[in-house]
Amino acid sequence: MAATAEAALSYVSDARTIQAHAYAYRRSPDQDAAEPLRHAVVVVGAGPVGLSLAIDLALRGRARGQRVLLLDNDHRLSTGSRAICFAKRTLEIWDRLGVGDPMCAKGVGWGVGRVFLGTEQLYRFDLLPEAGHERPAFINLQQYYAEAYLAVRAAELPNLEIRWRHAVAGLATHDDGARLQVDTPDGPYAIDAGYVAACDGSRSPLRAMLGLESKGRVFRDRFLIVDVRMAADFPAERWFWFDPPFHRGQSVGHGSSTPSSVLLHRQPDGVWRIDFQLGWDADPEAEKQPERIRPRVEAMLQQALGRDVPFEIEWASVYTFACQRMARFRHRRVLFAGDSAHGVSPFGARGANSGVQDAENLAWKLDAVLRVAAPDRLLDSYADEREHAADENILNSTRATDFITPKSAVSRLFRDAVLTLSRQHPFARTLVNSGRLSVPATLHGSALNTPDADGCAGRMVPGAPAADAPVERDGRRTWLLRELGGDCTLLVAHGAGSAALSEALTREALPLPLRVRHVMPAGAAGADADALVDVEGLVAQRYDLRPGSAVLLRPDQHVCARWRVPRPEIIAAAMRRVLVLD
Repeated sequence: MAATAEAALSYVSDARTIQAHAYAYRRSPDQDAAEPLRHAVVVVGAGPVGLSLAIDLALRGRARGQRVLLLDNDHRLSTGSRAICFAKRTLEIWDRLGVGDPMCAKGVGWGVGRVFLGTEQLYRFDLLPEAGHERPAFINLQQYYAEAYLAVRAAELPNLEIRWRHAVAGLATHDDGARLQVDTPDGPYAIDAGYVAACDGSRSPLRAMLGLESKGRVFRDRFLIVDVRMAADFPAERWFWFDPPFHRGQSVGHGSSTPSSVLLHRQPDGVWRIDFQLGWDADPEAEKQPERIRPRVEAMLQQALGRDVPFEIEWASVYTFACQRMARFRHRRVLFAGDSAHGVSPFGARGANSGVQDAENLAWKLDAVLRVAAPDRLLDSYADEREHAADENILNSTRATDFITPKSAVSRLFRDAVLTLSRQHPFARTLVNSGRLSVPATLHGSALNTPDADGCAGRMVPGAPAADAPVERDGRRTWLLRELGGDCTLLVAHGAGSAALSEALTREALPLPLRVRHVMPAGAAGADADALVDVEGLVAQRYDLRPGSAVLLRPDQHVCARWRVPRPEIIAAAMRRVLVLD
């Protein structure tokens, strides 16, 4: 894989080269085997979700010899910007995978949005108003850059093999695995897999091979996405216009028109993403032509900046969308993740972000099952938890789409009234929906949670994703989430009995490796080099940590239990619950 890493590093800084780069097809020894060879886990699809899952699995299994096979039917990364908004939680996952720093260095960080009605700004919002987080609320980064950084990282891992131009053409499941038929330029071959992770996109061939489908709601509207390269001085913010004068809706008679909207985002390399709402009757092929795009962009620039700005059209696409999901994300030994399992409208950036969170949820569970630390039924919790998260995303996405594209006179009347009121009344702004932006799901009803029993407070309830905070370790400034790693972690607040608890845990029969991290207030005496110093008091505040209390985090950095008076036996019981051993 070293040659692949060198090739990736040579092109990752240039957008045009990334999109033109072709990964080499290589013949596999599997193709010459007399009988299909068995792989513990096969990931299908080398997009952001499949690459993230494969890297996560390879990192978790590296010391134990676990291998991951990733198959992709293509030999190129994505073209066009596609998914561009990557949320704070996704960046924190990518930090653990070793790609967060280059993503954030290249991406455009932002947290502020502005909402306009016509030419008037109704209000602004800040998605991360509090300090004390390493990562911004979002970065904007073209999908091909994200995939390129992930591909570079994957190529560094000797136990992760990517096979380009190996297209899965057949899939049959059985009780202890699945058989895949794979097409290549050299002809077909077959492999067996203990588990298959289907990350093969919204048109998932694997889903069709199993006779499965996604169900939901298709929205009768069309949107133009266009990337333009220009030297414009818009800030790095999200700007959303309802009914802008430079992009009027189509007339429907009686002096009325269909609603229209425009969305603007800044990307790296002086590229700007602009979304124009077109209406259902728009001709997709005609609207992608430069002679139709250019006047729309020119009108927007004249209205927003009051002047002409030279620009170059880089990429354009017209899309419709649906909010839908599979009934179940698990089918025997095949697990669906990302767009293959669920789809949402693009408003709110919930697609790629929820897919990467699928990958993180699945990776640690699949690793535990493959190492026989947990029974196969642990994977049922992947389906349960991520179906809950998908329902939450679909609900928010559907509400946003209904607000942006009202399809009845009553809903249009409501939308227009809310927008008018929001000029002066903050309560109305909570009803404006230009896309509720992606946040990670809190898994309130998860069977892996140990319910609170000790009167703990705050947002870090069982099921919540961990919150970051600045800390010091051995005199070095760092961040809490970087100190958690990929195992179960117990945060123990310094106080009476905390040292004895750590000692007792070394004698307890624990079902998983446990990292114990002592959290000490700034200036406390007796801190060892491995302790985390809560330099601003934000760890104690965000986790409601009082002296001697503790919070247990799963390998995917979700809270699973917390106690005022932790004891070794109840910690061990909570860990067994995480693995569905009891």
